[in-house]
Amino acid sequence: MENRAFEDSEKSPQTENGSSRKRHSTESTDSPDTNSDVTVRVEKVRMKKTVGLISGTSLIVGTIIGSGIFISPKSVLDRTGSVGLSLVVWVASGFLALLGSLSYAELGTVIRKSGGEYSYIKEALGDIPAFLFAWTSVIVVRTSSMGIICLTFGEYMATFFPYCGSPVIPIKLVAALAIVSLGVINSYSTTLAGRTQVLFTFVKLIALIIIVIGGIVKLIQGNTLQFENSFEGTTTSPSSIALAFYNALWAYDGWNNLNYVTEELKDPAKNLPRANVLGVLLTTVIYLLVNISYLTVMTSAELLNSQAVAVTWGDRVLGAAAVLMPLSVLFSTFGAANGTLFGGGRVVYVAAREGHLPEMLSYVHCKYYTPFPSIIFTIVISLIMIIPGDIASLVDFFSFSAWLFYGVTVTCLLIFRFTKKDVERPIKVPIVIPILFLLIAAYLVIGPIIENPQIELLYAFLFIVGGLIFYFPFVYFKLKIKGFEWLTTSVQLLTEVVPSPYEPDN
Repeated sequence: MENRAFEDSEKSPQTENGSSRKRHSTESTDSPDTNSDVTVRVEKVRMKKTVGLISGTSLIVGTIIGSGIFISPKSVLDRTGSVGLSLVVWVASGFLALLGSLSYAELGTVIRKSGGEYSYIKEALGDIPAFLFAWTSVIVVRTSSMGIICLTFGEYMATFFPYCGSPVIPIKLVAALAIVSLGVINSYSTTLAGRTQVLFTFVKLIALIIIVIGGIVKLIQGNTLQFENSFEGTTTSPSSIALAFYNALWAYDGWNNLNYVTEELKDPAKNLPRANVLGVLLTTVIYLLVNISYLTVMTSAELLNSQAVAVTWGDRVLGAAAVLMPLSVLFSTFGAANGTLFGGGRVVYVAAREGHLPEMLSYVHCKYYTPFPSIIFTIVISLIMIIPGDIASLVDFFSFSAWLFYGVTVTCLLIFRFTKKDVERPIKVPIVIPILFLLIAAYLVIGPIIENPQIELLYAFLFIVGGLIFYFPFVYFKLKIKGFEWLTTSVQLLTEVVPSPYEPDN
């Protein structure tokens, strides 16, 4: 659809002295006017390259470390049946995330577009698989992730106030307020969103370091009972182990977040692989030590019965300073939700730019240089996702869909090894890494279905395939909805957004 409301605004009006007045501080090209001697300056609105190594690593660590480390230890321990296997699952999940981050680092340097999996799937497999990913990511994966994180934010906020029973409505209201606040930050400034990510990452690392130090002190004091006969009671069910991985890997989700903003990354050939590896390694070490710390303070039964693991730990270790724990969780979840929205909004933006979503969602604000419509769309869907409020169901639904497409994406890397042999690869991982990752991803998707089919997984599969109902009429046959062009023009006028076509780096 052509840009109507702002097509005339691309040309800067002339001042009285005949010079060209520049409306936007963006890249521009000069072209002569064939009817006069006046030079017309055409403005190109593009998002800026504002993400460096530190902010990129913060985006990964800050997105990974969110609600997962505060809610998943309980589910992982419950589904593995033993302390020993639960710790193995946490380390193995970090190793799997590292394999994925290395594979994505190569993908991001071969296809240097934002949008992560969407861009790689479209290039390797074509429009239909790419559309199904965008459909699932936009409606389920990213938005359910936002919902889970912000519901956890609301649950920990509720610990500051005395309530009778379970305060479901206040928790959802707080979660909604957090989502809207993040929408404002990300819509106003990409730089502000990046600085917010760095700040909240720093704060959450401080909190987790406090937990780690407390655990080390308890170990020195001899609190090692939970690590004796640590594999006693271990489950032998492949389905239970796969579901345990789902919960641990949910806590690691975000290791691929930097690939969503490749076009905004400074020197992606160097910073993308470095930030990916640094972020995952740092998180894996912290997660292992934090889980050990939890188990030096609580027994397995106490951990399973705790409504807020970090709060229980703080009450027993920090005493009067225990209020720091729920505060730290609030900072952690808010920062993780910020990183999720930052990356998720780019999936919408790129898919719309490629014609797989309404074109208006690919527009960029002409003053703030942010993908304003795509961010607003993402937070609206996220607000809908918090209505059910069942975190456990959301995690299973999210994990199945996410790992299905993670496996498909790494398959694209194997395809590129044959179809893009001559493309420069600043990083080229050994072929065994993507193959191993693909096999594990296949187990995580197929294992639970074979042994213990769940209706939620069937719903997830049907939802993914159901995207074809929208693909064929609106994308393939380009069916136009009456009045939609008027809506697009109205949105442009109301929100001051303009098209932002893709331009490869020089």
